[in-house]
Amino acid sequence: MKRALKSRWGRLVLTGVSIAVLSGCASISADHTVARVNDEAASFTEGRLVLARTDAEREKRSSAARELLAKPLGQREAVQLALANSPALQALLAQGWAESADAAQVGRIANPIFSFERMVAGDSLDIGRSLAFGLLDVLTVPARQGVANRRIEQSLLRLTTEVVDQVTQVRQAWVRAVAAGQTLRYAQQVFDSAEASAELARRMQSVGNFNRITRAREQSFYADAATRLATATHQATAAREELVRVLGLDEAQALTLQLPERLPDLPKQALEPQSVAAMATRGRLDIRLAQAALDASAKAQGLTTVMSFTDIELTARRNTAFDNAAGSRSTARGYEVGVRLPLFDWGGMQRDAWSARTLAAAHQLEATVRTAGSTLRESYSAYRTAYDIARHQRDEVIPLRKVIAEENQLRYNGMLIGVFELMADARDQVGTVMAAIDAEQQFWLADAALQASVIGRPTSASLAATAAAPSSGGGAGH
Repeated sequence: MKRALKSRWGRLVLTGVSIAVLSGCASISADHTVARVNDEAASFTEGRLVLARTDAEREKRSSAARELLAKPLGQREAVQLALANSPALQALLAQGWAESADAAQVGRIANPIFSFERMVAGDSLDIGRSLAFGLLDVLTVPARQGVANRRIEQSLLRLTTEVVDQVTQVRQAWVRAVAAGQTLRYAQQVFDSAEASAELARRMQSVGNFNRITRAREQSFYADAATRLATATHQATAAREELVRVLGLDEAQALTLQLPERLPDLPKQALEPQSVAAMATRGRLDIRLAQAALDASAKAQGLTTVMSFTDIELTARRNTAFDNAAGSRSTARGYEVGVRLPLFDWGGMQRDAWSARTLAAAHQLEATVRTAGSTLRESYSAYRTAYDIARHQRDEVIPLRKVIAEENQLRYNGMLIGVFELMADARDQVGTVMAAIDAEQQFWLADAALQASVIGRPTSASLAATAAAPSSGGGAGH
């Protein structure tokens, strides 16, 4: 009997060791979390995403930010600055790490409970020791590990999608800020032209060469130009401040922020649908996230099927009794099994809830798969349309306006048109350039949206209507 008890105690110790080993399987670290995001979204982070946890790491980030802000900030450099400088992005990484750690905790089992009891009755002393743990917790460790691993996968994919969103916001905010700066400069040119024209009209009316209605037309255009300039000024400020926010700049950094004077040139060729589809099939985040949710739900449902019925607690006991009067000592060893009886609750609602969650996850996966192709096609359509419009503005509309301007200059030199017709044509040409800027802005916004859609994080693919440039017949002749 004594040998059997020792054998049981040995098995319990062995079980405890096995539990400790299994409980260490599902784990997560900050470095692993960030490395996974860098790997999944390599085209967005370029491996530069880092969670700064020490003063040295924070100083390194500040140094990188100062270096990037020392020169005009391109779109790629803007993303690098956000990755190195944005507190919001750092908070996102820390939150993702916490979520992954919480998911890993699901794979751990509750720590065993050690009890010590000391009872005195007259000359007798009883000392009891027990070690208790949930037996079902031990038996379901492999299932718990499966649930934990799938939840970790979910949290990492979710974090990756949020980082992709942040980078896409930076790319689009940079495009809007640069385009707003271009538009402001051209709006200033329109205003200067309108101001000069209005002043000339005033002087000509004062000497009797202009009637009131002609002077009023010039003054009206000047007033409209002033309104457009004020609006463009605010839009440039708003777009710049939006970029400051997504980059996470402080007041001093915002003052040193420099942007290019114009948007990049259009690419020589637009992406082909085949190449976009090939990039998308490498593993869309939205489909993988939906699949991970289904796998996690299915695993959790299987575990709940067992755990919802009952729970079993195993306790190993060792009690020692001392009889001080007789000077004797006796030791009793054994174990105790406690079972929760399913008398009032058979766990049916828990099982139904998880069945419903699994069913919802399966339908969500199907919906995501069906939606993926449609959103990608829409994003590509917006991208290609914006490219074609921007290229049309650059290759057709702008050259035509330039020809008209040159011809009107020749007509003015030949005294076939007056200065007001020439100035009106100049205003039309600037309006055409502003429309071309807007077309280029729409293309680069659509390009950023397409990149996000390819990786499986669709964003707004709407294409704003490009303002048509005012037409001109070349001015009235004399």
